[in-house]
Amino acid sequence: VGIDTLYRVAEIMFEEYREPRFAPPPLLKRMVQLGYFGRKSGRGFYDYTGEKPVPARLGI
Repeated sequence: VGIDTLYRVAEIMFEEYREPRFAPPPLLKRMVQLGYFGRKSGRGFYDYTGEKPVPARLGI
């Protein structure tokens, strides 16, 4: 599941239940804004551009 999908699910859960615990974390929102979707974009919590995935330096 991509980061964009995870973010959208959290949005839907929060809209439905209005529970703060379901609110999407700001980090996920920023990652989606920057296009960091995970494997499908080549970058997310890991950088997939090389031969092996390595932890990404997000700097956000």
